[in-house]
Amino acid sequence: MIKAKDEFKISLPQIPARLENLDITDKDIQDEDSFNMATISDCYIEEQRAEKVIFEKIIFRNVIFEDIFFKNLELTDVKFINCDLSNIDLSGAIIHRVEFMDCKMMGVKLIEGTIRNVRFNNCNLSYANFRFSNIKQVIFMNCLLRNGDFQSVELLKVKFDESDMKQIQMSGTKLKDIDLSTCDIEGIGIRIEELYGAIVSNIQVIDFAKLLGLVIKDE
Repeated sequence: MIKAKDEFKISLPQIPARLENLDITDKDIQDEDSFNMATISDCYIEEQRAEKVIFEKIIFRNVIFEDIFFKNLELTDVKFINCDLSNIDLSGAIIHRVEFMDCKMMGVKLIEGTIRNVRFNNCNLSYANFRFSNIKQVIFMNCLLRNGDFQSVELLKVKFDESDMKQIQMSGTKLKDIDLSTCDIEGIGIRIEELYGAIVSNIQVIDFAKLLGLVIKDE
């Protein structure tokens, strides 16, 4: 279990030390298929369409996902290590106790997702779409979130740490108690009333002043 600067705890994936290797590259994944207790590594998973697929206690390592649409996917106790999930569609996913480490996730669709106890570490999430998702007890650590879509998202106990959030869109998302102080938020798209209670740095105050139409005059 890890803490975000003593603010809240995140439960890490609960995965056994020993797992069997599993090859699903040639499998035609069907609705409600379930996979558990395995390592899937060094492969391509491509051209798959299915609903309510379950992955539990799985480690994905060096896996490239292409042309994937898993609607209402369930991920529990899963690690993705150095994987490429760019542009895949995981709308409606339920993600619990999951780590994404050193992953490419550009343009990934996690619309209307339920995301709990998740850590994104050193991931490229540019243009990722989290719109209408419910996100609780999640850390984005050293991530690239440029041009991401976090509109109308419910955030609770979420930490953005040392991340690039330039041009991120957060309209309709309340930022009370959300710490943005270590991030680059230049060009953030948000309404003034949604900034109430956000934790920001002195420098960021100047950026947010622009949203009010204020002109900062140097002495």
